[in-house]
Amino acid sequence: MSLSLDPARLTRIQDWADRYVNAQKFAGVSVLVKQGGDEVFYTQAGVKDLADNTAFDRDTVARIYSMTKPITSLILMMLVEEGLLHLDAPLSRFLPAYADLHALRPGAAHISDTAPCAVPTLHHVLTHRSGLSYPFNPGLLPAAMAELDLLFKPTAGTLADQCDQLATLPLAFEPGARWEYSVGIDVIGRVIEVVTGAPLDQVFQSRVLEPLGMTNTAFSVPDSALERFAALYTPLAGDAMDLDACAGGDATLRLFDDAQHSPFRATTCFSGGGGLVGTIDDYMAFAECLRQRGLGLVSPSTADFMMSNHLPGDIASLGPASFAEQPMEGMGFGIGGAVVLYPARSRVPSSVGDFSWGGMASTFFWVDRVNDISVVMFTQLSPSSSYPARAELKALVHSALM
Repeated sequence: MSLSLDPARLTRIQDWADRYVNAQKFAGVSVLVKQGGDEVFYTQAGVKDLADNTAFDRDTVARIYSMTKPITSLILMMLVEEGLLHLDAPLSRFLPAYADLHALRPGAAHISDTAPCAVPTLHHVLTHRSGLSYPFNPGLLPAAMAELDLLFKPTAGTLADQCDQLATLPLAFEPGARWEYSVGIDVIGRVIEVVTGAPLDQVFQSRVLEPLGMTNTAFSVPDSALERFAALYTPLAGDAMDLDACAGGDATLRLFDDAQHSPFRATTCFSGGGGLVGTIDDYMAFAECLRQRGLGLVSPSTADFMMSNHLPGDIASLGPASFAEQPMEGMGFGIGGAVVLYPARSRVPSSVGDFSWGGMASTFFWVDRVNDISVVMFTQLSPSSSYPARAELKALVHSALM
C-alpha cells in the first residue's frame, strides 16, 4: 500500500533549492512531483541565464542529455514488440560495420593490443555491457574516442557517420565481461533508423513525443523557443564534459554554453544517448508513461521488463571503471535506466524497484511504483557529479512519505 506525501514536508524542497541557488551551485533549478498522476508539488529557484536574470521556470527549455537514453530504449522496445528485432540479435545484423570486431586484451598498454571478439548483442549494447565506452571514462578506448571527438555532439555530422567512425576502434573489453557507461544508446539510435527507415528525430516525434504531448521536446531549439533556452554552466576550469581533467575554477558558475551560440540550434547528429532538449512538464509526461506501465506505447509486461534488473547482480559487481549517472552499489540496470535492488546498499532512501536516470547537466528523474510517485528535477550544471543533489532530493521526497 502506497504512502501519501505530506505537503508540509515537501516544502523542504523549496528551502533546499534556494540553498543551491544562493550558494551559486546552480543558476536555476526546478522540481516537479506527482503522486497517482496528480501534481502534489512544484518549485523553482534561480534563473535560466545569469546574463538576463529571467526565472528558471516550468517553461524553461533545458538540455536533458542522457535522460534521452530511456526514451530511445523505449522506442527500441516498441520495435521488439512489433517483431522487427530481438534483443539477442548481433549488432552487426543492422550495422555491418560492426561485423569484424576486436577487443583490447586485459592489461593492454596500447590501443592496438587487441584480439578478435564476438559481436555484442543489442541487449549488451542497451545495458552498457557491449565494450563500448565514453571519451570521459578512464582507459585506452576513451582516450582514442576523445582524440576523434566521438561524443555524438549535435553538430558532429550525422548519426550514421559517428557510428561508422566508432566501429573503427576496438572494444574496451569482450562483450558481457563488465559494465561500462557508453555511447551504446547512440548506436541503438542508429539501429532504430535502419530498422524504421526514418531519421531518429522523426521516429521520436511520431512514436513518443507526439503521442505523449511532449510539444516542447526535440533534438534542436527552434528560434521561437530561444528566449526560453537555459544557459549551461560548469564549476570546472576546462571542458564541462571532461571528467578526466576536473579541476575546479575560480567561479562555481562559469558559462559553458549559452542560448545564442549553442550547438543545439543547428543539430545534424540525432543523439539517442544525449541529444534532447525539453521542458520539465514534457519529461514528466514520459516519466508518467513509465509509472503507468507504458501507457499504451508499449504493453504493461514490456514496461515491467524494461524496469527490471537485467544484470546478474548490481552494477558494482560487474567491475565498472567508468563514470555513471547513478550509484553503482545496490543498483541494477534495466532497459534505459537504473533499478534499485537494495536501498541500504545504495545509501539513498529509495523503494525497491525505483527506476531512474539522469543527464550530464545534473537533470534527474525517477519513478517509484511502490508509492505511485514520479519526480523530475531540471537544472543546467555540468558535470552531474559536481554535487550530491540527486541523493539529497530523493531523501527529501522520502521524508515526506507519511
